[in-house]
Parts: sequence; structure tokens; C-alpha cells
Amino acid sequence: MQKSAVRDAIVVQLQQELDLQARAAHDSREEATSTESKSEGKYDMRSQEAAYLAEGQARLAAELVESITLYRALDLPDFSDGRPAALGALITLETKGRRTVYFLGPRNGGLEITYDKTTCLVVTPSSPLGRQLLGRVVGDSVQLPGRGGPVAHRVVELA
Repeated sequence: MQKSAVRDAIVVQLQQELDLQARAAHDSREEATSTESKSEGKYDMRSQEAAYLAEGQARLAAELVESITLYRALDLPDFSDGRPAALGALITLETKGRRTVYFLGPRNGGLEITYDKTTCLVVTPSSPLGRQLLGRVVGDSVQLPGRGGPVAHRVVELA
């Protein structure tokens, strides 16, 4: 799995979400300024509610723009030389023969990307798993919660 392709897939997914949020913010702004939303009494808050909604959606759109900018500028170092995991790492964990791929990104943890028939989950350094993955090398283990208590997952690949 190529990291640059994973990063590009993340940017595409964020861009799609941005387009959706921008349209929603525009629609909410139109509703807030529409003559149909004009207050019909002192307790009628339709236009005010639509304005609050538009503001929230515009703020979310701005955060998505920041995320897209961060991912486009993200350095993708090569960790195959034994360097410890850092931002931009593609990390494969294995437990009981099952492999899971994670991308250590600057934002938008929880984003799931499918590339080349492999699912990759974005984690950030501020998440519990992201904190554990930082500084790991191939062969190290991390502990993740499981049904019967913590389960060890071994780092089997770092790119």
C-alpha cells in the first residue's frame, strides 16, 4: 500500500465532505435570510435557528479546509529503515493472525479509507492508540482493550 495514495484518498474523502458541508451552509444561510423565515411573533425563532445552523456548518467547512491543507502538506517519511513511527507513518498491527492497517495523521482520526482492497483507519497522536503507536518500531507491541482485558498487537510493518 502506497502512503501517498492513502494520503490522496484521505484528501479526496475530506474534499467530498467539504463540498457537502459548503452546500449545507449555503442552504442554511439562504433559509436564514429568506422572507419565509421572517419572524411572525416574538417567540418565532426560525431565522435565528437557521443562522446558528449556517454558522456551525461554515465553521465545520473551515475546519475541513484546514485538514485538507494539513494532509496535502504532510511529509511522508520512509520508516522502512528502522526509524520509529511518527506522523505520516502507515502502521500494520497483527494479533491472532489478523492484520489491521493504521495511518498516523495530523487530524480527522476515525476516518476510514479503502485503498487497493485494504481498509486503513486514520489515527491521530492525540488518540490513545495514536499515542501508543508513536515511537514504535517493527516488532514492538501495543496494548488495546479487548473483551477479556488488554490484548497485545504486534507492529509487523511500518512504512
